[in-house]
Amino acid sequence: MSETKVFLLPDLGEGLTEAELVNWLVAVGDEIRVDQPIAEVETAKSMVEVPSPYAGTVAVLHGEPGQTLDVGKPLISVTPVGAKPTVEPVKTKPAETEPVETETIETYREEEKAGSGNVLIGYGTPGGHGVARRTRARKQPAVDSVETGAVATRALAVEPVETTSAQKSADDLLLMRTRVPGKLGAVISPLVRRMARDHGVDLGGLQGSGASGLIMRKDVEAAIVPAPVAESVETSRPRPVVEPVETRRHETDSRTGLGITGRTPVRGVRKAVAANMTRSRSEIPEATVWVDVDATALVEMRAALKKADPHTTPGLLAFIARFVTAGLKKYPELNTRIVTMEDAAGGESQEIIAFSGVNLGFAAQTDRGLMVPSIRNADKMSARELDAEIRRLTAVVREGKATPSELGSGTFTLNNYGVFGVDGSAAIINHPEVGILGVGRIIDKPWVVNGQLAVRKVSELTLTFDHRVCDGGTAGGFLRYVADAIENPGGVLADM
Repeated sequence: MSETKVFLLPDLGEGLTEAELVNWLVAVGDEIRVDQPIAEVETAKSMVEVPSPYAGTVAVLHGEPGQTLDVGKPLISVTPVGAKPTVEPVKTKPAETEPVETETIETYREEEKAGSGNVLIGYGTPGGHGVARRTRARKQPAVDSVETGAVATRALAVEPVETTSAQKSADDLLLMRTRVPGKLGAVISPLVRRMARDHGVDLGGLQGSGASGLIMRKDVEAAIVPAPVAESVETSRPRPVVEPVETRRHETDSRTGLGITGRTPVRGVRKAVAANMTRSRSEIPEATVWVDVDATALVEMRAALKKADPHTTPGLLAFIARFVTAGLKKYPELNTRIVTMEDAAGGESQEIIAFSGVNLGFAAQTDRGLMVPSIRNADKMSARELDAEIRRLTAVVREGKATPSELGSGTFTLNNYGVFGVDGSAAIINHPEVGILGVGRIIDKPWVVNGQLAVRKVSELTLTFDHRVCDGGTAGGFLRYVADAIENPGGVLADM
């Protein structure tokens, strides 16, 4: 008979070596199937679900929610059906800062081959089967309400669920189902519970449309009160970032003598942003140039287009993105990356790598922090196509569903900090890129037009660039090109 199998945290891609365990989707004693999601983890890129490559009974959960786990380290132990458990429970210590050992990584590769073969995030094995059900009863503390905090799956009793082909909806395949306390028929998944909690939906009052009164995702969506119509991308203000705060009583800071009211762990996206910004400041000799630009013609052109076609008119940010990609074609030095290598003599040498296209990143504020998704091959898109992709990626990152490639493949970044109501900022370059263009708010200002003072729509453009790849002449030329395009959009668009 087979021995208990230990599944190691899989390679999450894009050079990510660790992830924070957010929530277990299974508990010890659960019977799971191949490719069933077993845990939610948060990486420096996004929130993802980890599927199991094995079917059987959960023997050990190697970690607690909130703990940071290294890639290649034990995540879960599964005993195949009919096998004798051979793994003792392991109490995993918090992750250290040492690098992942080569031997552990190789072990992980073998585990990947031995299991379903599709343990990377977002993939599953076709034809995966099995039923998630409880093999024995467990005593659990009473839970008053589903809406109270982030309730772990193990704190809820689990109903036996027989899966049929007609019941294999997206909710069925995503997660094992859990019962709402006090309501026998309302069986739902943790993702549906979270959706209900986030939108203030009382699950106790819902009648499920699934088998035996199963509450499905569509039931919660139907109960969600419609939100007010969102403003356009270029004018909407992001929601404030809400960080977790851990408080301790009667704690005093030794340096200031003041009481400490809270501690916020630096982890997940915030940790990645901090590390990337620190690296950018320490490695890149940056310089900044800026210019005020009269955006009246662009604002008026968009208003005219919107009047003729209010549904598909691109936002101002999409037009500026189009000008940026055209400017990068004219000044390709700003669409590069510097790579440091070891030469034959054991020293270091550097190369400037140029690209055949532009992956345009743009800064988007989310509840999880600042994210920079990138529009792949943006230089080949029209303003309408860019607008659609900006909106799609903004929604994806705010839902925490962006892929590593969507967040880590940019070659230049556009930052619209005007949504915060500010005019200018010396932005930090998104390492390993070599430039970032910031756009301030567009406001009425006095401006001289043909020798006469007039009120115009004025914005400030700020370009921060890596002085190793180009000089001020190139940076100034690019900035002036974008500014001229904004001031004379019709003429520039006609030439594109």
